[in-house]
Amino acid sequence: MPTTSARLLALLSLLQSRRDWPGTLLADRLDVSLRTVRRDVDRLRELGYPIAAIKGPDGGYRLGAGTQLPPLLFDDEQAVALTIALQVAATRSATAAASASLAEPSTDSLAEAAARALTTIRQVLPARLRHRVDALRVTAVERPTARPAAPVDPGLLLAISAAVHATEVLRFDYGSGVRRAEPHHVVTWDGRWYLIAWDLDRHDWRTFRADRITLRTPNGPRFTPRELPGGDVATYVTGKFRGGTSGNWPCQGTVILDLPAATVALYTRDGLVEEAGPDRCRLTTGSWSWPALAAAIARFDADVEVIGPPELTSAFTHLAERFARITARSAA
Repeated sequence: MPTTSARLLALLSLLQSRRDWPGTLLADRLDVSLRTVRRDVDRLRELGYPIAAIKGPDGGYRLGAGTQLPPLLFDDEQAVALTIALQVAATRSATAAASASLAEPSTDSLAEAAARALTTIRQVLPARLRHRVDALRVTAVERPTARPAAPVDPGLLLAISAAVHATEVLRFDYGSGVRRAEPHHVVTWDGRWYLIAWDLDRHDWRTFRADRITLRTPNGPRFTPRELPGGDVATYVTGKFRGGTSGNWPCQGTVILDLPAATVALYTRDGLVEEAGPDRCRLTTGSWSWPALAAAIARFDADVEVIGPPELTSAFTHLAERFARITARSAA
C-alpha cells in the first residue's frame, strides 16, 4: 500500500484530471476504502485545496478554485510548458520595458515577476527536468500578437535548445528535404516559434519555423558558434522579418496625417507618432517596400501630406494609377 504522501499526490492528480469524481470510483482507483478517501480529502483541504463534496447516492468530490494558492502539482509536460511560458514572459516584458515610457512601468515589473517565478519553479523541479530546462534559452523578439500561435511540441523546443546549448549540429526534415544546420537560438516572433541557424548546405543563415521541423537523431558533431549578423539575435530577427539584417525597415518615410496622434498611435505597431497641431500628427514608419509603405499609411483613411522621401511620393502615385485602372475595368 502506498504511503500517505504518495496517496495524497495520486488523489490530487485524479481530482485535477476531471471535474467530478464519485467517492467509490476514487476508492477503486486508489485501491483504498471509501473512509480512507474521506480522510485524505480532509488532509488536502487542510493544505488549502478547495475540495467540495457532491451530493448523490455514493457522494463525490470536486476540486474547485480557492482564495489562496495551495501547493501545486504538475506533470513533466506541464512543468516544461510552464518554464517555456515564463521564459517568454520574462524576455518579452524586459524587451518591452526597455522601450516603454516612464508612464508605463508595469512591463518591467512583469519581467521581474516572471523571472522570480522561473527561479522558484526551477528550484522544485526534479533533476531530470532541471537539466533539460536549463538548456532552454528563448528570446521573445516581438510583442504579443492577436494571431493564434502555431502549436509546437515542448519536447521539440527542449531538444533544439539542448543542441544550441551543446553546440551540436542538428539534422531535421524541413519541407521536402533534409537540412543540416548549426543551431544558434530559439525565438518567438509574432505568435510563432523559430530556430535561427547556420545552414551547412546553403552556407548562409536561415530562419526555420519550429512547427515544421521534424528532428532526426542522433545530432551531428559539435561546432564553433559563428557570429550572428547584426550582433545579437533580436537585431537579426527583427531585420530578417523586415527584409534586411540591420533591424530597420529597408523603406522608411514620414507623412502628416489629418488625424489626432492618440488615434494613430493606437494602430501603429512600428513607428514614431508625434503631434503636429489640432487633430493632426506626424508619422514616421517603415515597410519592406515603398508600395507596401504607402498602402499601410493609406489604411488610416485620412488626408496625407508626404514629408519624404521622394520614393514614398512615387509609391502613392503608383498605387493611385493602379487603383484607377482597377476602377476603369470594373466600370467597363
